[in-house]
Amino acid sequence: MKTDSFSLRHNGPRPEKIQEMLKTISVNSLDELIDQTIPADIKLTSELQLNNAICESDYSEHISKLSQKNKVFKSYIGLGYHPATLPAVIQRNIFENPGWYTAYTPYQAEISQGRLEALLNYQTMVTDLTGLELTNASLLDEGTAAAEAMLMLFNSRSKEQVKRNAVKFFVSVEVLPQTISVLKTRSNPLGIELIIGNHETFEFTSDVFGAIIQYPAMNGEIYDYSDFVTKAKNNDSKLVVAADLLSIALLTPPGEWGADVVVGTTQRFGIPMGYGGPHAAYFATKEEYKRAIPGRIIGVTIDADGNRALRMALQTREQHIKREKATSNICTSQVLLAVMAGMYTVYHGESGLKYIANKIHN
Repeated sequence: MKTDSFSLRHNGPRPEKIQEMLKTISVNSLDELIDQTIPADIKLTSELQLNNAICESDYSEHISKLSQKNKVFKSYIGLGYHPATLPAVIQRNIFENPGWYTAYTPYQAEISQGRLEALLNYQTMVTDLTGLELTNASLLDEGTAAAEAMLMLFNSRSKEQVKRNAVKFFVSVEVLPQTISVLKTRSNPLGIELIIGNHETFEFTSDVFGAIIQYPAMNGEIYDYSDFVTKAKNNDSKLVVAADLLSIALLTPPGEWGADVVVGTTQRFGIPMGYGGPHAAYFATKEEYKRAIPGRIIGVTIDADGNRALRMALQTREQHIKREKATSNICTSQVLLAVMAGMYTVYHGESGLKYIANKIHN
């Protein structure tokens, strides 16, 4: 015996329930309910003017012809955020795998060698691309990474700089606006004076301890910063470069032309824009700052049996040990997204990254 009672019970209200609800609100029919709720000035009184139905293949052909009318221009919008494609194998095995569901670095190294290996891979990727010796296991975003770089250089000033009250930090107008906003927020309570201006006309003075520039610039231009770098070094001012990590697969790495710190986001490494986040930020610097760098660092060591092992290194810098004397208040990271960015590099390889960067450029 056929019955439709099962589908009626599970798909919307049954006719008798509809009548019961209409009676409760003193309405005779659904049409009357619509007449009472939809304002007359926006209600369509005529029949919809629809084209005749067409089959799927005809519709695909129609849509294809429409799309050919589009005018495709190069896009310079985004301010550091751009569409990216995440390989399905990374999405399925990492992003959708609960075993990786954490933003934090693993404190219990004995049971976390796999995650530590993935983070070491991420760190290796960042150092290779930036041309610097040391990096951490990610920060929160480009703005906070830039602020951490400014604070690290401020706290690492020489005795002579402290004596002459070098508290000024130059910020290029080409730095992304959201980064400048974070720099303003973080600098004010610490007595750091920001100087926002044109790097091509700026003249260093003895009270400037550091500077930050964007590479490529916010407008997409690739500046030759050699003169600016020379001026900074002659003034003993340290240099932060906020760099598009994918672009330096093609361009000369900032570490090779004078950067003391390189920061940025890894969003372009397969991470969707996500309406602005989250995305793992990278932070790379010179070996001399290993006691001052913010964030977690994954290092290689040996275990009790003499085998290669991984652990978090130089933890005496950090807040959970040094408390108020820590080099930074940063006590978290974006590990899941950093792992994904690292695996994106493994998936594509060096030649693949250069191909993608060339494709974007062209």
